[in-house]
Amino acid sequence: MAIEKILMPQLGESVTEGTIGRWLVSVGDMVKKYDPIAEVTTDKVNSEVPSSFTGKIKEIVAAEGETLAVGELMCLIETEDAQTAPETTQAEEATTTSKPVQTDEGDQSMKKRYSPAVLRLAQEHNIDLEQVTGTGKGGRITRKDILALLESGKMPKAQATTSEVTAEQTTPSVEAQAPKVAQQEAVSQPAIQTAQGDVEIPVSGVRRAIANNMVKSKHEAPHAWTMVEVDVTDLVNYRNKVKADFKNKEGFSLTFLPFFIKATVEALREFPRINSMWAGDKIIEKKDINISIAVATEDALYVPVIKNADELSIKGIAKKVHELAGKVRAGKLSPDDMQGGTFTVNNTGSFGSVLSQPIINYPQAAILSVEAIVKRPMIVNGMIAARDMVNLCMSLDHRVLDGLVAGRFLARVKEILENMNETNTSIY
Repeated sequence: MAIEKILMPQLGESVTEGTIGRWLVSVGDMVKKYDPIAEVTTDKVNSEVPSSFTGKIKEIVAAEGETLAVGELMCLIETEDAQTAPETTQAEEATTTSKPVQTDEGDQSMKKRYSPAVLRLAQEHNIDLEQVTGTGKGGRITRKDILALLESGKMPKAQATTSEVTAEQTTPSVEAQAPKVAQQEAVSQPAIQTAQGDVEIPVSGVRRAIANNMVKSKHEAPHAWTMVEVDVTDLVNYRNKVKADFKNKEGFSLTFLPFFIKATVEALREFPRINSMWAGDKIIEKKDINISIAVATEDALYVPVIKNADELSIKGIAKKVHELAGKVRAGKLSPDDMQGGTFTVNNTGSFGSVLSQPIINYPQAAILSVEAIVKRPMIVNGMIAARDMVNLCMSLDHRVLDGLVAGRFLARVKEILENMNETNTSIY
C-alpha cells in the first residue's frame, strides 16, 4: 500500500486558494481516479476536484469551509500502486495536524516569505506580520498561524508603515497589496453587537469572494456613471412574433438579453477602447470581445463568459446564455467558463429594476445594465403613443474611459437597438 496526497489544485489563472465547500466522500470510501471527491469554491468558480488516484480515502485533512492555498493538503488516499508507503509520509502527515510544528527559534531565514493566503488574511484583518511568530520551517508564518490568532482575538495590528515582504508566489499587485483605505476601514469598523432575535449568517466562500472583488473594484477603479433610454418597441414586437417558433425549433426560449448583447458587441467593435483594461502604466485594448453575463442563484452571483461573442448570431448568443445559466444553476461551471471576460452585460431588468448603478467587474473598464422594458407614453411625430422603453445604465472606469467615448458608445448601442426589427435583423 502507498499513501498519496491530494493537494488543492489551481482552478484558474491568478487563483491562489480555494475553500472546501462540501466533501463528496468520507474516510474509508473507495474512489476511482478522476472521481469527484470535493466541491471547492474560489473567487472565480465553483468546481469539483477529482481524485488523482484510485484507492481508499485514509484521512480528510481540510474541513468543510476551510480555505487552503494552492498546493496545500486536502486529504490522504491509500492506493495499491506500491508495496510500501514513501518514507516521508509520516513526517508530512505530522505537518497537517492541528498542533503547530515546533521549530528552531533561532532560525528565522523564512520569516518574511509569506504565501498569498497568509498575505490576504493579514491584509483583511490588518495584522502586522512582523509581530507574528511563525511555526513553519525557518520561522515561516503559515496560514494556520494566522487562523489561530484570529480565533484567539489577540491580533497584532499593522502600523502606519508597511514592511517589505517577499511573496512566495508571483501574484498581481492588486492582490499582493491591500489598498490603504481598506486597512483604515478595517481599523475603524465598530464591532456589531447582536441582540435577541438576530440571525447570524456565516459568510460562505462564494459570498466572501464576491465581497472582496466588489471592494477591490470600488477602491481601485474610480467609477463614473451614465444612462440612456431606448425605444425598443419594434424589437419587442419582433421578438414576440418569433419567440414561439424559435422555442419549438431550438428547444429553449428566446429572451430579450441576446438582442441587447448583440447590439453591445456590434458597438464594441466600433469603440474598442470600451473593451479595455487598466494595467497600471498602460491601457490594454482586448482583441477578443468576450461578454461576461451575471447569473444569480439563491445565495450568490456568478459571471460566466460568452467567448468571441462578436462572432455569434443572436441565436448563437441565446444558446450560450441558456447553456451557461444552466451550468450555474447545476453547479457545473468550469474554470474556463469564468475566464477571459472583457465587458459585462448585466440583466437587472429581469427583477423589475428600472435604474441601477452597477459595480464594474474588475479589471474590466465598464459594465452595462439592461433595465426592465416598460410601456410608457411618449411623444412620436407630435402625438402621444404607448412605447416600449428601456434604460441602459453604464458604469465606467474613469482611468480608462472618459464621458465622450462612453457617450458615443451608448448612443451607438441605442441606435442599433432602435433599428432592430423584422426587416433589419436576422436571428440566425
